[in-house]
Amino acid sequence: MTKATDMNTRVITQRGLWFEEFEEGVRYLHRPGRTVTETDDVVFTTLTMNTQPLHLDTHWSSEQAGFGGQRLVNSMWTLSTVVGLSVSQLTLGTIVANLGFTEVSFPTPMFHGDTLYAETVCTGKRLSRSRPGQGVVELEHIGRNQHGDVVCRAVRATMVQCRPGRGSDG
Repeated sequence: MTKATDMNTRVITQRGLWFEEFEEGVRYLHRPGRTVTETDDVVFTTLTMNTQPLHLDTHWSSEQAGFGGQRLVNSMWTLSTVVGLSVSQLTLGTIVANLGFTEVSFPTPMFHGDTLYAETVCTGKRLSRSRPGQGVVELEHIGRNQHGDVVCRAVRATMVQCRPGRGSDG
């Protein structure tokens, strides 16, 4: 009987990309998508103390907001989920820090029942000048609904580890 921990068993650990593995201009598609529920929206909105009636009050939304009586999904949920959908493919265990966002927009609203799909384009990368073994990777995250409409766009910089034992090639 062979145990799964046998020394001859090949082990693969899921991780994000090392700095050297990011390719400028490549579009990474993150699947599966995520269908947003009313519960997702209400819990996120109340946990973050956002009392905006656009997210919580159907009556107010139907009379004031002009979205056909529907409440909007909290845009911060959308942004968080777009970035979250990218983690297992791009930065799981390889990111050092999120350095910041320079652009964030929400060109189309999301509603309960919409499905969010995410993709990321690597727009640039460079080795860190101050942190050996690490590099800065520029990412453009795009979220689309089930119709292909862009619902979120965010540009961010991340600090990513170089492949262990490397770090001088980029």
